Parts: sequence; structure tokens; C-alpha cells
Amino acid sequence: MTKGLRSVVLVWFAAFGIVGPVWGQAPRAASDFAVMGAAKVLCSAVFTSGRELDEALRNSTSIFLAESDLDLLMSRGDDQSDAAITLDREAGTVQVTLHGYTGRAKYYGDQGCVLFPPGFNRVFFEPVSVETTLPDAMSQLWPMGDRLPDTPLPPELDREKIKEAVDAAFSGDSLTMGFVVVYKGRIVGERYGEGITKDTQLESWSMGKSLTATLLGVLVQQGHVGLHDRAPVASWHEDPEDPRSRIRVSDLLRMSSGLHFTNASQPSYEWGRNMADHFYVYTGAVDAFTHSITRPVEFPPNTVGRYRNCDPLTIGYIIKQTVEKLGENYLAWPQKGLFDRIGIRRQVLEPDPYGNFLLTGYDYGTVRNWARLGLLYSQDGVWEEERILPEGWAEFVSTPAPGWDRPVYGGQFWVNGDGRWNLPKSTYYMSGAGGQHVFVVPSHDLVVARQGHRRGARASARVLNVALGKIIDAIDREPVSQ
Repeated sequence: MTKGLRSVVLVWFAAFGIVGPVWGQAPRAASDFAVMGAAKVLCSAVFTSGRELDEALRNSTSIFLAESDLDLLMSRGDDQSDAAITLDREAGTVQVTLHGYTGRAKYYGDQGCVLFPPGFNRVFFEPVSVETTLPDAMSQLWPMGDRLPDTPLPPELDREKIKEAVDAAFSGDSLTMGFVVVYKGRIVGERYGEGITKDTQLESWSMGKSLTATLLGVLVQQGHVGLHDRAPVASWHEDPEDPRSRIRVSDLLRMSSGLHFTNASQPSYEWGRNMADHFYVYTGAVDAFTHSITRPVEFPPNTVGRYRNCDPLTIGYIIKQTVEKLGENYLAWPQKGLFDRIGIRRQVLEPDPYGNFLLTGYDYGTVRNWARLGLLYSQDGVWEEERILPEGWAEFVSTPAPGWDRPVYGGQFWVNGDGRWNLPKSTYYMSGAGGQHVFVVPSHDLVVARQGHRRGARASARVLNVALGKIIDAIDREPVSQ
């Protein structure tokens, strides 16, 4: 690219609010993005989850890397000069090199791992320490703590079938790493994979979208944001004719904003890259909020439902703007505003290099943490007699969105309206890549949380459905006398 052309391109980007050092780089091929994504995933696996490098490489990076590239990296010690991984535990960094491309990520403690933009060895925000105000988890009973009661389980529960269900969830090549069954507020089934404990922060991927909705719900309950208000994105309201000014907060929750944001089935070339927007926000080391709110409109709001990361990222932008206007530290606020209130002592929310939470996928939590979030919804947003989410919030997120062709999506939650899972159709759930799930089953006072590694995703879907059917059978039997 000539100097003059590059200047024109950068001016054009700036006109759309797309700024940052990454735009000073020449366009990069898709394999470059894949290498960057792999570096971030490996960094989080090693430093946040405490996993071994090669195990994580094989089991969790396939979301970005082709199998042939995975094989190259796995055999990098066999004179594969084109494939290298450098792990520096002291510096907290992981660097991946493949086909001449390099990606580098660094661990920032409570902010997890963050990608560096090409040509930079730093981030563009100030990392903070996130502290809980809660006492040691074993000093409190579940769900505020981790100490389980020794009182009898509900008599109607078939314990043997619950055990069968838990075992089924771990069968085959599912790579299930954690499974928790909560019935009537009690943990009645629980198991973890090799090397994983109740305290392990595991990859959670798009379950973070439901967490985004929950954080927004806290602000709605406090009166800072209105569910059906026009989305408070200032740049959308500068021009009265801007069609984005008609997008409501509820449209964003329903993934029905109508913003143009390409997914895996729609590779994007118009931005000078062979990478869909959906993955670009993860692997481009860009300001993901700015990239999302500057997308043009493709459909009128609330008319067409599409699974697009721009909508939850725009919600994230609204959360950040609202929290900072309240004088709170954005990076620390989720712990104070939500987690401490429901017994979660640590949940790792990872930002882009500009300090924006990438909760569309870069979020790490324990299985019990996710079960607590499901329990909050099963209790209609109330926790120990304190209303945390607005009355009716659980109903809104679990109601099929009108813009979707099928009854499968609500408000940053999926809905079992097509009966995909062996659960009642009233079930709604969080879901993420690699088979991350939290099911909320109102009719049975039931929450089921499952987490595992990406490579086992296809196998896990089959065995998980078997497990869910067994859990329902365990609850629906006739009560026995004790």
C-alpha cells in the first residue's frame, strides 16, 4: 500500500469512528487472525485455567485453527521451523508463530489474557485488581458459599438416576470438564474432569452473552437504563435520519438490531480482510465496541433475528458508558454490582486491548459460578430476598424474540422452543462454543450447568441430551417415603 493510499484509508476509517494503532497496519490474511486467536486461547488456558499448554492446544484452539495447522503446532519440536509456541511463565505471555504469522497475548491477572495488536507489546487501558468482599467460600453454605448442607435431599428425587445422568454427561469423547445439577436450590449432582476442580475458571465462550444481559439487567433494575428505550449510543442520535437511532435496548437483547455484521457463513471482504466480523472482534486486537457501534443498518430493528456479536457488544458499550458515568471503575464493577451479591468470588472477564469486555466469548468462570447465575434466573432475579434483576426480566429473556423465524432465541438467552433438548419447551439457556451450557427449567425448579473443551463439542451434545433426559426422569418419578 502506498503512503498516499494508506492515508486515504486511515482517514476513511476515522470518519467511521474506527480508530487505534491496529488500523495503521497493512491488511492481514485470515491465517494471521487464526494465529492471534490461538495465542489468546492458549494464554487463557495456561494462566487463567491452569491447564497444560499442549493439552489446551489440542483441545481448545480448533475454534480458530485448522486441523492441519494444529498438527503442525503439536509437532513443532520435530524440526518444524514454521511452527513455534513460546510460553514465558514469568512474563505471563504466549506467542504463537505459524506460516510466517505471529500472535502474542499477555496475562493481566483479574483481566485474564489480552491480545496485543501487531507491532505493539502493550495494552491501551490500565489493568486493575478485582477484589471480593465475601468471606472464604467454605465458611458459607451454598449458594452464597461452597459448603454443601448435610440435610436429606428432596424425597421425590431418584438419586440413582441423577448419578446415571452425571456419568452420561462425561461419557465418550465429550471432554466434559464440569457438570452441576441444582434442584430446588440444592446441588444434587456434581462431577469434574481430570485436573479440574470446583474452583477452576473454565472457558465459557458465548455464555458471556447471557452474562452481559444480566449485567444490563442490574442497571435496568437500578433505573439507569430502560429496557425499551432507544439505545443510548450517542453517535446514533447525532443525525435524526440515522436509522440506528430507532434501535432499542430490547432489540439489542433480542439479537434483532438489524446491524450489518458478518458471521462465519458470510466472510467479509469490504474491510480489506478475509475474516467475518464475528471472529474479527476476537482475533483482530481492535476496539470491539467501536467496531460494533459503527456498523451500518441492514434490516429495520426488531424485524429480523440474526446471531451477531455486534448486539451484545453494543450492550457492553452501553454498560461501560453507564457505569463510568456513575463514577464506578468499569473493570471492577461486575464484581461489586453482581458477583458479590450472588456468591461469586471470582469470574474472569477478558477485555480487548482497549479495555472493553469481550463477553461475547472471552469469559472464564467455574461451573458453580454459572450454576449460581442460572439459579438467579430460576428465582426470577431475586437472591436471598433482594431483587437484583427487574421483575419480569427472566420472562423477557426467555420469551421467543418476534424477529426470529423459529422460537429458539429470547434475550441473549436461547430458548428450547423447538424441543432440541430433552427438556420442557419452556426451558431457556445460556450457550457457548464447545458445549458450554446453563439450562434453566422453571417447571422443574431445575438448573443444569455443563462446561467442557472445544474438541469434544459434537460428542458432548449427544451425551448431554441423554443426561438431561435422565435428570427429568429422576425428578418426575413418584415421591418415596423416608
